[in-house]
Amino acid sequence: MKKEVIEYAGVPVGIVIPDEDRLKFIAVKFHVHDLDEQHFSSPAEVRLAIHDLMTRRHPKPLHA
Repeated sequence: MKKEVIEYAGVPVGIVIPDEDRLKFIAVKFHVHDLDEQHFSSPAEVRLAIHDLMTRRHPKPLHA
């Protein structure tokens, strides 16, 4: 495991750093702060958590 920048929609929003056998997410953008210092098993899991967080905050309208 190594340090890695995590991007969302092409914008860096945080980093993951090794912490024991997992990765700790360090948020650098306010809109992902709810995930700050949480532990994940992979960078892909972090990206999925960010996607889920953003979807909950900005759901698509039921009709377009």
